[in-house]
Amino acid sequence: MTTNVSADLNRSSSNRQLWTAILLIALGLIAIILPRVSTLVAETWISLILISSGAAKLFNSFQTRGQSGFIWKVLLSVLYIATGIFLFVNPLSGVVTLTLLLGSFLLTEGTFELILAFRVRPREGWTSVLGNAIVTLALGAIVWFQWPFNAPWLLGTALGASIISTGLSRLILARNPQAAMASSTGTPANTTSNASTSTNDPTASV
Repeated sequence: MTTNVSADLNRSSSNRQLWTAILLIALGLIAIILPRVSTLVAETWISLILISSGAAKLFNSFQTRGQSGFIWKVLLSVLYIATGIFLFVNPLSGVVTLTLLLGSFLLTEGTFELILAFRVRPREGWTSVLGNAIVTLALGAIVWFQWPFNAPWLLGTALGASIISTGLSRLILARNPQAAMASSTGTPANTTSNASTSTNDPTASV
């Protein structure tokens, strides 16, 4: 019975991670589809995207707090929300400031994702988090080193690509519930499987 309850809880957690990943991908697509809005609307819109994404990340962090990398997930969520709030309350800060801030944000997020990747490395699919970190760092470098000569469409496109990359990495992890359960309990997946087989095999005690 305990095994069944644990499996149900793990399946529920995986479903929540799956929907969070889908939400992040959808928000990233929105960011890419609508990049050529006015500066004022773009800043407000991007700030709301960041706040929404940060809230989704924060919710997912606490839903999976038993897994490794919890602190870094929370820090990433806070980074999203804090950056979004700053842009929302300073809508006239200008596209140049927004470009500089976005480049710094992507470089910081990429660094956090890189650390998170090595924190969850025993889990199957950790390379997806590593890939997301590399993509985010590359986007941050592109925005940063072209500042302040970026075209207006680059801001929304870079941000959308970063959010989609994060969503895809979370989607890959969510589709591997057995590894997630092993990670949270500290027990390798194959060990759990072997133990179950031994219990059910009547010849094991002979």
